[in-house]
Amino acid sequence: MPSYRYQALAANQQTEQGHVDADSLKQARNVLRARGLTVLSVEPLGASATGTSGGQRAATLFGPRLSAHQRTLAVRQLASLLTAGLPLERALAVLVEQAESAILAERLAAVRSEVLAGHSLAEALGRYPRDFPALMCALVAAGEASGQLAGVLERLADYLEARGALTQKVVMAFTYPAIVTVVSLLVVLALMTYVVPQIVQVFTSTKQTLPWLTVALIAVSDFLRHYGWMIGLMIVAAAITARQLLQRPALRLRWHHWLLRAPVLGKLLNASNTAHFASTLAILVGSGVPLLRALQAGGETLSNRWLQERVAQAAQRVREGSSLARALGEHKAFPPVLVHMIGSGEATGQLPAMLDRAAAGQRQEVERRAVLLTQLLEPVLILGMGLIVLIIVLAVLLPIIEINQMIR
Repeated sequence: MPSYRYQALAANQQTEQGHVDADSLKQARNVLRARGLTVLSVEPLGASATGTSGGQRAATLFGPRLSAHQRTLAVRQLASLLTAGLPLERALAVLVEQAESAILAERLAAVRSEVLAGHSLAEALGRYPRDFPALMCALVAAGEASGQLAGVLERLADYLEARGALTQKVVMAFTYPAIVTVVSLLVVLALMTYVVPQIVQVFTSTKQTLPWLTVALIAVSDFLRHYGWMIGLMIVAAAITARQLLQRPALRLRWHHWLLRAPVLGKLLNASNTAHFASTLAILVGSGVPLLRALQAGGETLSNRWLQERVAQAAQRVREGSSLARALGEHKAFPPVLVHMIGSGEATGQLPAMLDRAAAGQRQEVERRAVLLTQLLEPVLILGMGLIVLIIVLAVLLPIIEINQMIR
């Protein structure tokens, strides 16, 4: 039976909201009244359950969305329940009952309503693109067509967990440098706007000629105290302008191409995108999705626009009859190891396995380069902070040294 979202008043006058299963809107209201609730609103879950697409679609576009962890957990649990032999509708009902958050329960209940209305699971998930991406829908459709939905969902859960773990490792690797950078900037700002002016007042009252370094420090300190807000506005304006400029396809393409050629960072971005692309192709091709459709979905997982263009061109070459390895190797956009392993997979008929190996190798490359980049950043940040503090200390000490020499 379909699900309905409700909002009602309990006996203690507290507002209660959630979802309820019923055959009709009238029955849903009766069920809520039987619980002793005063019904405020009841509306069906699922786009097909409503005669209009506007309200439900607006909620999915602008409302809360599932986190990556919630999505991965739901896929893993659904795969386990289907493997245990539960029908799809019953498995979704169990997930709704066990959901730890309201948004997850609501999304799963809506998907279940779509399935009960006669839609496939892939179609039901596709009505919520913000929560269930196109890659996930394509895999589910392939699993339903082949009758191996549980196995495909298991592979999808493995893929989502591996991707989440890689992202977490990269974020953790850059957390320490980010904290050091923020703390350093705050310390320098505090020194320049509060500590330095207090000390400099002593020197200016003596009417002595100050060293050029001290004069420069006083000028910078005065500028930050009086016009520091202008610097903040300029930074915000520059960020907004850059964001607007990068919305232009040509400029965004050139910027992403430059990022891939940047020292150290470029190799990291290339390896990260390659790992996502290879993993996506492996799971799609291994699940029976046609190669051209797999290439389209794999290209959508890339965060770099320039690499997306190369994948689109490779898909066109494959459509014309070229092998995948030759099509991807033409522009030398991806690492040679990926192209060679794809060629071996095509020759031996083990393309999914070779793509899995390539993806695993690229994930290790991402971790290695992330560690290397953080190891380079840490000493640079420490030396930079030390140099700034040294300049401040020298600017303060030089007048004191001159005063001592004059007294002697």
